[in-house]
Amino acid sequence: MTLMTERPTISGSEPIGFEELLDALDELDMPGFKAEVIRGSIVLSPWSRGYYARVMRLVCTQLERHLPEGHVIGTGPFLYVFPGDERAYGPDIHAAPEQVFETDSNRLDGEALSLVAELTSSSTRDDDLTDKVTVYGRAGIPVYLILDMQEKRATAFWDPSPKGYESRETRPFGEKLHIPAPFDCTLDTTGFEAPGSR
Repeated sequence: MTLMTERPTISGSEPIGFEELLDALDELDMPGFKAEVIRGSIVLSPWSRGYYARVMRLVCTQLERHLPEGHVIGTGPFLYVFPGDERAYGPDIHAAPEQVFETDSNRLDGEALSLVAELTSSSTRDDDLTDKVTVYGRAGIPVYLILDMQEKRATAFWDPSPKGYESRETRPFGEKLHIPAPFDCTLDTTGFEAPGSR
């Protein structure tokens, strides 16, 4: 289940702005939930299922040797900010230049990402498949990978443009999926299924 707060107001005035929403994120104390800013609201999502750790590890292990020079890949909870779209996302997997992390801020540059991947849950799936496709593409992130855990399929988006992504390819879990430049490699999705469904 996703908990969503409507865009807050102060004493009945106009809704607060994007920077104020980011400040509100800093003040949240919601154990067991991650928070993002989506369409002018703070959206809280429950933490991932246990087997997602295996899937994220499989993705990172396969892509790590194909990273652009000076880039790192990880799964830590980091907040990437997209001011032009007034969005702030905490992707499940992210690849970016090492220098992006040389800051004491918790608001990282979303446009610096070279790859982002989201593992869907029933509460986040719609945003992963719609809002994030548009925002990540407009930000110029070369590759967006969606692992649709409900439908058991992987989709790679590439060719970012002002409208989102121009190209995509989908494969069911268990098959291989091409990950375009700057990675230009194949991702084997074997083992991405939930325990008991393999």
